[in-house]
Amino acid sequence: MSTVTKLLLPLALAAAITACSKPADTAAPAAPADTTAAAPAEAAAPAAPEVAPIQVASGTYTLDPTHTDVLVQWTHMGFSNPSAHFGNADGTLVYDAADVSKSSVEVTLPLSGLNAFTAKFDEHLRSADFFDAAKFPTATFKSTKVEAAGTNKLTVTGDLTVKGTTKPVTLDVTINGAGEHPMLKLPSVGFDATTTLKRSDFGVGAYAPAVSDEVKVRITTEASIPKAE
Repeated sequence: MSTVTKLLLPLALAAAITACSKPADTAAPAAPADTTAAAPAEAAAPAAPEVAPIQVASGTYTLDPTHTDVLVQWTHMGFSNPSAHFGNADGTLVYDAADVSKSSVEVTLPLSGLNAFTAKFDEHLRSADFFDAAKFPTATFKSTKVEAAGTNKLTVTGDLTVKGTTKPVTLDVTINGAGEHPMLKLPSVGFDATTTLKRSDFGVGAYAPAVSDEVKVRITTEASIPKAE
């Protein structure tokens, strides 16, 4: 064996041992499992309970003035929201359960029943500044159209006459209840209604805009079918 071979052999052997002892390439670590729990689905809002339709018997009802109130409210110079109510209402309601569009209502409000809760102000409201009750002693409403507007809801359009001026007004009506009245023992029904109007449209616009021209109207009423004579 030559001298060169003797020198190279240990080097080759050392290289082979080094190669065999070199660790294998380390595999890329696996991504850690996502331990975050899936966010629970947002709970759906509970459905609103269905409103049962109120069954109103067909017939001609007479308004009960004791349980009928027409309340109006306005803004006084931005400081307060006074109100007045019209009592002693007289009227009839014709209800057709088979075809509500054939229903109708007609109401008379004597201004003698006007009450703003202050005697002096009551007199002022009845004066020529406002309603001129001596010349125009009543206000009236007569429907021209009745439409269904959802479960236990109606839209009633009609002619409102105040101080000799007639303008169309639309009422949003809710049927509160119907059935035999527990005391009267008569078929009865109760309604609430709301609307907003401008008093200047009816010649009652004194002191606007310091006293708001726009007034809110809220009506609540009961009516029954009288016993046949």
